[in-house]
Amino acid sequence: MPGDPRAEELPEGAAVHGASDVPTLPDYAERVLEVAELIPAGRVMTYGDIAEWLEEGGPRQVGRVMALYGGAVPWWRVVRADGVPLPGHEREVLAHYHAEGTPLREPTAASRRQGHTPRIDIRRARWDGKAG
Repeated sequence: MPGDPRAEELPEGAAVHGASDVPTLPDYAERVLEVAELIPAGRVMTYGDIAEWLEEGGPRQVGRVMALYGGAVPWWRVVRADGVPLPGHEREVLAHYHAEGTPLREPTAASRRQGHTPRIDIRRARWDGKAG
């Protein structure tokens, strides 16, 4: 609501509704999250893939949406183009990937000693948005 001081605390494009103070998502964020929900288990789309799908924004904008609002969708299926798991969430995402059968590329023995974790095999795991 205009003039509501609480509205200043919300992300740009969000609005406060009545007594519940539930913010509405910006239109772009809703569309990004809708695409994320479509990605089948064991498959992934990159931030750039989603931007291309929507024909709007870019990888950074999709990443920002996922950082702010992605907790309620299968966020682990939206990934960096290099297949590296989200820093700080490696254990959690790898558990999801193993449970869903997401194709991974194991690090070499030398990389593993340096603390590297498996990466998503983007070539095999990427979802093109088509059924099946």
